[in-house]
Amino acid sequence: MVPANAPVRFAPPAEVVQTLSVAPAELTAADDSVTDSTTDFSTLDAAVAAQSAAIDDEELNCLAVSIYFESKGEPLAGQLAVADVILNRTTSGRFPSSVCSVVKQPGQFSFVKGGRLPDIDTSRRAWKTAVAVARVATKDLWQSPAKNALYFHARHVSPNWGKARVASVGNHIFYR
Repeated sequence: MVPANAPVRFAPPAEVVQTLSVAPAELTAADDSVTDSTTDFSTLDAAVAAQSAAIDDEELNCLAVSIYFESKGEPLAGQLAVADVILNRTTSGRFPSSVCSVVKQPGQFSFVKGGRLPDIDTSRRAWKTAVAVARVATKDLWQSPAKNALYFHARHVSPNWGKARVASVGNHIFYR
């Protein structure tokens, strides 16, 4: 029996905690040595905050642009789920094997026009977050809330795909 004066502990239901093997003070955005795939973070927020916002290759850029245009207003978990859909497609055998090819595939993403990614104001905070989320996803630093998903759509549409629903995060629904 719990004593009447025992402290009440509350954890928000949306928070997912994974073990932290590196002290938060040791994490810096400029130090990629602590943000490799062996690092565990206490929150997705911490994993994103520890990432550099610099773009160092085309595949990372294509993923970050996709996150930015598809989910910049979503919670971090929703942005990560969008990134994971694209990464899952590259290994599924049903889509092209590179991130840029998946993103630029005709009819897949409405922000792509004529196989070209739109320009982005890279000084915006949402862009820096998208890059950091792309790094978290490519380094597999946080478990996806939409594991194995290959498709997603906004809640306000009903495509009737007949696919298995995997998760619902923010304003998106994810399918396998």
